[in-house]
Amino acid sequence: MTGQAGVAVRVLATRVVDAVMHRGRSLKAELANTLPGIEDVRDRALLEAICFAVLRARTRSDAALAQWMPRPLGPRDNELKALLHVGFAQLVVLGLPAHAAVSATVEAVRVLGRPHQDKLVNALLRRAQRDGLPASTPESAWPTWLRAQVRKDWPAEADTLFAESMREAPLWLRVNRQHGSRDAYRQRLVEAGLSTEAPDDMPDALLLREPVAPTTLPGFAQGDVSVQDGAAQRVADLVEGLPSGARVLDMCAAPGGKSAHLLERDPTRRLLAMDVDARRLQRVQETLQRVGLRAEMKAADATDPAAWWDGEPFDAVLLDAPCSATGIVRRQPDVLLHRRAEDLDALTRLQARLLDAAWHVLRPGGRLVYTTCSVLRAENAQQVDAFRGRHPEAVIEPLGAIWGREDAGGRQCLPGERDMDGFFYATLRKA
Repeated sequence: MTGQAGVAVRVLATRVVDAVMHRGRSLKAELANTLPGIEDVRDRALLEAICFAVLRARTRSDAALAQWMPRPLGPRDNELKALLHVGFAQLVVLGLPAHAAVSATVEAVRVLGRPHQDKLVNALLRRAQRDGLPASTPESAWPTWLRAQVRKDWPAEADTLFAESMREAPLWLRVNRQHGSRDAYRQRLVEAGLSTEAPDDMPDALLLREPVAPTTLPGFAQGDVSVQDGAAQRVADLVEGLPSGARVLDMCAAPGGKSAHLLERDPTRRLLAMDVDARRLQRVQETLQRVGLRAEMKAADATDPAAWWDGEPFDAVLLDAPCSATGIVRRQPDVLLHRRAEDLDALTRLQARLLDAAWHVLRPGGRLVYTTCSVLRAENAQQVDAFRGRHPEAVIEPLGAIWGREDAGGRQCLPGERDMDGFFYATLRKA
């Protein structure tokens, strides 16, 4: 990496962090907009690593600025604050060589049009290099109301849950069985110098302890393999046992990983992939094109079947519901910045309406699979209990311990358990 490229990465990282921390933007969306413009894969990896490190160390960096600055930085200095977070993360979290990190970050403040603040930035970075950042507990990154809810729902597991949510997640791969066996693809990774683990009870999954850029994986562009956490891969197992040609609805399909997995398992399925947002549905289309599979697409409000359903019932409905995303904080650390208490009320109401709509379009004897990437019982066990109260004909299908701990007939996997994200699963049969 040239010095100029190193400065450019710090400038871009600062702009991403500023957008996420101060303007409420999604980290995933900002990275998706920024990364394709960076040619060198190493620079892309560095930018991503810096942004994640910033958000994981956010409370420590905020504490340092509160202690070291003579007065708080105001809104006009949000970009400067973001740059300092970027500098602190490089030195203290990522452990990058101090000379290069400090030099590139100080130069970045000049590129950002703040040359009068370069001495301040240099002094604060040198102090972070010398003294480190103030200590903080993993739970301090969580909003007070959300921290209290997690402790109420999982009193014995809360400390571990908070700690695991701050760790870097491993890379899970899903091998496309329509393109070859998992063992054959694993051998390709060995030849590429990548070591993997192959869980016995997950036939399509490979686990890499050391993440790499997905686009560098053998056959990624050709659809031979996809990136999908192990917890999300388990969802496909809940839709097994259907006859050939079964009609399946993926009710909230974007970005398309679960739709793709269902069709990789059985391409004869007549899959309808829905999403309320036509732009997000385009991502589903792109995902399926990459893996060489097809599905019917429909952009519609799934809660209103009268507006989109043709009257032919589905053999199975997968509802991977919109949720608080509290089970995937290690992959989306900005969740803790953006989530509000009122969001939870709105989400639980939406989940209930989606469940009722899914039940309406399901054939008698059909199966409803309800999943979330949440750890909150209001979205999971309590949602299932309330649904069964409204629909007494709904029969819970018991799930094994591999899906997590039992809760209201469903199963809850907490973040980090078996190296997976936090996920809830429940299957209900329409008697």
